[in-house]
Amino acid sequence: MKDLPGQVGMTVTEMIDAAGEGRVRALYVMGENPMLSDPDVNHVRHCLQQLDFLVVQGIFLTETARLAHVVLPGASFAEKDGTFTGTDRRIQRVRKAIEPIGESWPDWRILRELAKRLLPHASGITEGRWHYSSPKEIMDEIAALTPIYGGVSYQRLQEEGFLQWPVPNPDHPGTPCLHKGQFSRGPGHFDAIRFQEAAELPDEEYPFLLTTGRLMFHWHTGTTTRQSPKLEQEVPEAYVEMHPDDAACIELNGAKRVRVASRRGEIELGVRITERIRPGVVFIPFHFAEAAANALTHAALDPVAKIPEYKVCAVRIQRVATT
Repeated sequence: MKDLPGQVGMTVTEMIDAAGEGRVRALYVMGENPMLSDPDVNHVRHCLQQLDFLVVQGIFLTETARLAHVVLPGASFAEKDGTFTGTDRRIQRVRKAIEPIGESWPDWRILRELAKRLLPHASGITEGRWHYSSPKEIMDEIAALTPIYGGVSYQRLQEEGFLQWPVPNPDHPGTPCLHKGQFSRGPGHFDAIRFQEAAELPDEEYPFLLTTGRLMFHWHTGTTTRQSPKLEQEVPEAYVEMHPDDAACIELNGAKRVRVASRRGEIELGVRITERIRPGVVFIPFHFAEAAANALTHAALDPVAKIPEYKVCAVRIQRVATT
């Protein structure tokens, strides 16, 4: 087997830019919706349209999937067996409640069949390595090759309910608290950084600072939660929060809708006046495709972590006249 490459690869945002520049010619998108989650979605659309080949695998026809050359229908959590690992390092079993609907397949089966078809064009890979008959066999291979999963098995997950990695061997109880007594890497490592202003701040033309975020009733791009009548009932549409002083400055005068514009795009949405937000700052949740907050945001990246500046960009706001 060849050694894995040692160089750092591209982040998702960098891949989008590379697609626009022709340095990436094909993308396989699985469980993501960059046409709503990435900053400056008008730029994202342009970059994705430059690709020679875009494949999207998922359970709904997302905004990104509508641009794809091929859509592979995946199965939901209720239609497949396997495991989920949470950001708290908790590994849990999921069990199929119903058969996959229509022509959808579990993700592992889609990837297995794709890999088998690509094998004649790959070197150093034997066909037998992709003849998995169940996700259990895949977990067994992960445990054999990945030290932090070394003691994870379906039998243990069945008996114990869950495990938290690292679980280095079958007798290890798992690690509920990762950094106990010392950091897991040994001595802590700290780097001093110099303060750097955001790439775009409010000015005379765009006087408000926009910050974006999440709501408790929706998840990320709303791909699944907005399919739920109950959750959609709680928050059915996008809105912008602004301070009463700012509402007076733009002479809102009771208007219920506004147009928010940045140097990259504009959206129209409802407005909520509240004192819980600071004057000069407005907030928009990013779950709503019909008023996508990321049509406004800036794609500037943190120079180290490469995280986009979702929380800071300059916008202007105008009331929308009602007829």
